Amino acid sequence: MQLSACIEWLFADEAKSVDARIRLARQAGLDAVEFWRWSDKDLDAIEAALRETGVSLSGFVAEPMIPLTDPANKDAFLEGLKRSVDVAQRLGARILIAQAGHDLAGRSRTEQRSALTACLSAASDVLAGYGVRLGVEPLNTRIDHPGYFLPSTSEALDIVDDVDRPEIGILYDLYHSLVMDEVPQDVLTGRVDRVIHVHVADHPGRQDPGTGGLDLKTPLKWLFDQGYDGRVGLEYRPAKGTTAGLAEVRNRLA
Repeated sequence: MQLSACIEWLFADEAKSVDARIRLARQAGLDAVEFWRWSDKDLDAIEAALRETGVSLSGFVAEPMIPLTDPANKDAFLEGLKRSVDVAQRLGARILIAQAGHDLAGRSRTEQRSALTACLSAASDVLAGYGVRLGVEPLNTRIDHPGYFLPSTSEALDIVDDVDRPEIGILYDLYHSLVMDEVPQDVLTGRVDRVIHVHVADHPGRQDPGTGGLDLKTPLKWLFDQGYDGRVGLEYRPAKGTTAGLAEVRNRLA
C-alpha cells in the first residue's frame, strides 16, 4: 500500500514550513505527500524539497475553490484550473481535487447538478493530454461540511458517469463516506475504476486511523482487491504528533 501524507496536518506540529514537512515525511519512510491549496505555498521551496528527497507529490486542490454548482463560476474555475495544471506539471502531481461547493439557496438540485456536470465536462477538455486527473470529492454534511452539495458517493459517481471522460473521477474519502453511514462495498461496486485517490481518517475526531471506531482496513483491502492501484492519503489530525503515531497507523492499515 502506497501512503501519501497530507502535510497540511501531518508533521505540522514538528515543522512550520511545507518543505520541512516534506523532508520529515521522507525521514519517516514515506514516498509521497499532498496538500490543499497551492496558491498560499512557496512553490520554489516545495520543488526543491521534492527534488532533494525524491518524494512524489500526489496532488492538491484545483483552485479557485468556488461553488461549481453555480454556472456563473464555470469560466473562473476553468481559468484557475489551467494554472493548477501548470503547477501540477511543474511539481509532478497527477491528481487535482475539486469540491462541488455548497448547496445554493434558491437553486434546485437538478439545476446545480447540471452546472456541476457541465463544469466537470469542460474541465476534462482543459486536462486532456496532460496526464492529470481531476477528482470531485464527496464530503460529509453531518460534522465537517454542513450544507455541502455532494455528500453522496453514489451521486458523485453518477455525475462522473454522466461526464464520461477519463480525466474526471472521484476522490473517495473513507472518513467522509463512513460518517455518512455509507457501505463502501455497496456504493463503489462496479465503479472502483472511477476512484482516482483515497483518503483515510478515523472517527470521532478525524484523528489517526485506529484511534476511533471506524473499520478502515476492511474497505481498503476490498478496494485494492477490486483493482484500485492508487495511493492512500493520510488526511488526519495526529493525536500525539505525526512521527510518534505513524508507525502504528501504518501497521493498522497494512
